[in-house]
Amino acid sequence: MLSRIAESLFWIGRYIERADDTARILDIYLQQILEDASVEDEACRSLFEVMGRPMPEDGSPVGVREVLQQLAYDRQAASSITGALAAGRVNARSARDSVSSELWEALNLTYLDLSEQRRRAERMGPHRFFQWVRERTALASGVADSTMSRDEGWLFLDLGRSIERVDMTARLLTTRATGTSGPNWTTLLRACGANEAYLRTYRGRVSDRTAGEFLMLDRLFPRSLFFALSRAEDRIQELDRGGDGRVGTDDPARRQLGRARTGLEFLGVDEMMQDLQGNLEAVQTACADATSAVGTRYFPHAVIEWVGKGA
Repeated sequence: MLSRIAESLFWIGRYIERADDTARILDIYLQQILEDASVEDEACRSLFEVMGRPMPEDGSPVGVREVLQQLAYDRQAASSITGALAAGRVNARSARDSVSSELWEALNLTYLDLSEQRRRAERMGPHRFFQWVRERTALASGVADSTMSRDEGWLFLDLGRSIERVDMTARLLTTRATGTSGPNWTTLLRACGANEAYLRTYRGRVSDRTAGEFLMLDRLFPRSLFFALSRAEDRIQELDRGGDGRVGTDDPARRQLGRARTGLEFLGVDEMMQDLQGNLEAVQTACADATSAVGTRYFPHAVIEWVGKGA
């Protein structure tokens, strides 16, 4: 496979997942602000920090309007919802011969409908826009999984999606670790679509320990950090068919992700929760380093970077 095609597929997976997870993060923050308008400035500043976006240098108040403009509607920033969906479509167009017609149509129609959905959001509130984004990204991911052969193209797409999911889930959890302005654990579970799965698993009230354990270490839930890291490792191993030797692994991307996974797996829940923010930052750093390593090895002509912390 040509490196430019592999790169496009890798970033299609990342941009689809980025749009979905950014919509989830913004939705829970804006719902929190609606419930208590007094926390708007603090919550918005915390959100900008978590998402790695710069805040006004003059110290002026930050509100919902600035959040929506920069993290939802900015077409020029790949870290915004609209920018990520636009970038996903551009990459799908450049890899048109390697993606299914259904996937291209899903991404293209989503892009063409963005302006109309924004106008509706201005009338009916941003929650409808976030819901629409989640539905469209779920459709694109489902179409990719059901129409693409499990060859190198799909492996690169799923690798990008898995790394992005790790990074964005870590960012979502960081909203809880950064202080009192963050959402509670029940809200985080709902944002990840994990609330029902959590209740079926633990059959009791939500606590910091069990919710953190579920979202970081659960081996069966697809949005947990452990599950997504393991999946990304598997994809790298499948791409590196000739690289398994007798001594460790010589793939730097797999090494970075493996260290992050084992760091979570063997640290212990109580110890992990004592320094939740530090452990999440380590996971994000591993994602950034793994992305750079994948780019250097498979498509060295250019590495597209995430804006802010991580990749």
